[in-house]
Amino acid sequence: MLLSRHTRRREFITLIGGAAAAWPLAGRAQEAIPVVGFLSGRSPAEAASAVSAFRQGLGEIGYFEGKNVTIEYRWAEGQYDRLPALAADLVDRRVAVIAATGGDASGVAAKAATATIPIVFTAGSDPVKLGLVRSLNAPGGNVTGVTFIFQELGAKRLGLLHQFVPNATVVAMLINPNFPLIAEEVRDVQAGAHDLGRQLMILNASIETEIDTAFATIVERKAALMVGTDAFLLGQRDQIVRLAARHAVPAIYFSREFVEAGGLMSYGPNLINGYRQAGVYTGRILRGTHPAELPVVQPTTHIFSINLKTAKVLGTEVPPALLALADEVIE
Repeated sequence: MLLSRHTRRREFITLIGGAAAAWPLAGRAQEAIPVVGFLSGRSPAEAASAVSAFRQGLGEIGYFEGKNVTIEYRWAEGQYDRLPALAADLVDRRVAVIAATGGDASGVAAKAATATIPIVFTAGSDPVKLGLVRSLNAPGGNVTGVTFIFQELGAKRLGLLHQFVPNATVVAMLINPNFPLIAEEVRDVQAGAHDLGRQLMILNASIETEIDTAFATIVERKAALMVGTDAFLLGQRDQIVRLAARHAVPAIYFSREFVEAGGLMSYGPNLINGYRQAGVYTGRILRGTHPAELPVVQPTTHIFSINLKTAKVLGTEVPPALLALADEVIE
């Protein structure tokens, strides 16, 4: 059937009008892809496994980077004084959620930067004492997350180290003085050292060269070593583990990531699983759940890991009683 010129013209206008109406819809669909701000006190290379776990958690809720969610990364690389500016940048970017990771200072900086954008933290200390949440079960406000509570395990780590080297009269505790609440962890460890009749020597390190200086003192005093909770020190684990091996220093760490890097022993919560849970919470918030409805996740188990390869390098034998306590043995 032949159509009149007027009919064809009207249909052409309708077609063009429909297409034009669809263009802004397509644009809005692209704009609707949420952006997550990933704020970290760590460095991108050494935190790769943590980032992978965070993405895994997002994926469990149906969000996949590069497909239906964008992640903007901001790294302080162990310099906590950079975090406020990085957090402010993410707020200016108007991200949908801020994942504040890699140390307590990230969560503190994010909360100071915004009272409206949802925040999911990973904290090594008590988030109530840090002022991040009102309580663990009812966070309140725009903040929730995962707490590892590493600091409360310091005295336990000291006890495990004492079992490994009962004759060590001096124990060095390597800390970053810039880490929030580190003073409380030191007090707990000092009390444990007093009970064991051991001298505790505190060594500060907030930059790489100070770690080298600290080890010179450790070697001079023939001390055993425990590493205090801190994201910067975690980021420098290869350097610390290498120096401990070179100087045959028995050491215990707060995260199994040190043991994976060749460290002797660690005792603490599952850090990687915590990052995965942070990803899950971030995904749930993107789906519409308010942070106040999500209680802070707390660790249910702690992992005691021993690296037998490292023990052999140190020329020492792990006491059978200590091996029996281990949750993980690397041979």
